Amino acid sequence: MIDHGKKSVLGILIDAVDYEGALARILDAAQMRRSYAVSALAVHGVMTGIESPQHKYRLNDFDLIVPDGQPVRWALNLVHGVHLADRVYGPELTLRSLKMAEEEGLQVFFYGTTPAILERLLTRVSELFPKLMIVGAVPSKFRNLDEAECDALQQSILASGAQLLFVGLGCPRQEVFVHEMKERLPMPLLAVGAAFAFIAGELSQAPPTMQRHGLEWLYRLKEEPKRLWRRYLILSPHYLYLLARQYFGSQFSTRGTVPITKVRFG
Repeated sequence: MIDHGKKSVLGILIDAVDYEGALARILDAAQMRRSYAVSALAVHGVMTGIESPQHKYRLNDFDLIVPDGQPVRWALNLVHGVHLADRVYGPELTLRSLKMAEEEGLQVFFYGTTPAILERLLTRVSELFPKLMIVGAVPSKFRNLDEAECDALQQSILASGAQLLFVGLGCPRQEVFVHEMKERLPMPLLAVGAAFAFIAGELSQAPPTMQRHGLEWLYRLKEEPKRLWRRYLILSPHYLYLLARQYFGSQFSTRGTVPITKVRFG
């Protein structure tokens, strides 16, 4: 198990952990009924914090952020010498967390995505983990939630007896949601992005060789060019430029700006 704690990647605090280190923290929080904010960030997720001081504050207030993308793992190894052998990929972390929940008897709740994808997700998860206790699932409304809706969602999750909440709203909406709901829910809240769609079979994943060599972006760009072109053709080169600056000594502040207003994406 590897857990070197938080390290700055361009001012965003990423935890230098492997799967075992991440799962140990999640399990501890679930068993202790403790609020615990978790996300898996690739380059795009890191850059959302670079572009917004308010979002940087949110991200750096998370309890656990794992290196989802290979370029984020490379940054941790290059700048901080942590020698991580692999990334902690969001969909794989989701599957391992579900397996852990099944083995430990933890009850899980799913929030986000469309009703159709959510239904397929639940079917697939039940096939993979037949003894897993799924106590609730609510699709996204694809808009901001008002206070009454947040209260109702909170009460629904609490009443279910859930000990793990998986959130699939997409980056950065899911990180905003988790950050603003974490104090309401005494459990780990895992922002897992496209994991819902991948596990449901809605999106295909890049071949393992492309994933290992950091080329997953090329595969996904081919699959969703209209949605992802800016992320990979503009943000990724900017990330590499900033990382080179950090490697050669530039300092990036980890301080953000406290969000003034609540924006609860749901």
